[in-house]
Amino acid sequence: RPGRSAHQAVRVARRAIEDGHRWVVDLDLDRFFDRVQHDVLMARVARKVDDRGVLKLIRRYLEAGIMVDGVKMPSAEGTPQGSPLSPVLSNIMLDDLDRELFKRGHRFVRYADDVRVFVRSERAAHRVLASVAAVVEQRLKLKVNREKSKVVRASAATLLGFGFYFTRSGVKIRVDPKALARWKDRIRGLTSRRWSIAMDERVARINRYMTGWMGYFQLSDASRPFRDLDEWFRRRMRQIRWKEWKYPRTRRANLRRLGISESFSYQWGNSSKGYWRIAGSAVLQRALPNSYWDDLGLLTLRPTWQRLRSAR
Repeated sequence: RPGRSAHQAVRVARRAIEDGHRWVVDLDLDRFFDRVQHDVLMARVARKVDDRGVLKLIRRYLEAGIMVDGVKMPSAEGTPQGSPLSPVLSNIMLDDLDRELFKRGHRFVRYADDVRVFVRSERAAHRVLASVAAVVEQRLKLKVNREKSKVVRASAATLLGFGFYFTRSGVKIRVDPKALARWKDRIRGLTSRRWSIAMDERVARINRYMTGWMGYFQLSDASRPFRDLDEWFRRRMRQIRWKEWKYPRTRRANLRRLGISESFSYQWGNSSKGYWRIAGSAVLQRALPNSYWDDLGLLTLRPTWQRLRSAR
């Protein structure tokens, strides 16, 4: 909806938890964008749009179908996911659900097809899950994934890549471990030793990804995971540099140039230990400290998080 953001949704969820709604109904709409029935959707669009030309255009957009092996396949349900119009149509389709939840006085958050309802007890949560699922399936003709829909404590709930944890000063926001795992997978690709690319170009690509990722996840109150991941990330970068030096003579010369003693440069420059082990050694950490990567302009998680938080 206009003026609404994912961050606002997460903050609303935190307020509900702070107000004592410590049980969360996580409603999973099974393949929402694939299963929306066009007739049901258009009936709801017609409530808000009275221009017959626009309605006809939307209907044609929905029924455009897809190409399979060069053959156009018509479609009677679903909306093209990724289209700019799909989020608008999803909001119109689920407006009835919003109204029903408001009418019942529930604290809830819905962002596109991500729905969370916050209640005070586990018993109430199971009751709400059953009743809301009935509304979705009977009134909206959508399917609720019963296996993925669940009731969880607030500390185990996730929303739009974030989770929540409790401290003495209140409810805090953290990054969902699954989102951290996806970040790690992406960084593995960007820091692959097999990827032959100049270091400045590698740093530029990493920075583009890091800027976008942290621009979203700066909402997190917890920085400890960022610190731990930064250590792993820098070690990945050190092993890339070590591989670039390639030959013992080059390694010895670079270690000496970076302030390592003659004896240690000789010992480690001629070492047959693996890249990962050497990247974690005290010698290479002294030769390639955080300041070395800062001078190259490399962005890492925790400093970027601190900078973005201080600018808010």
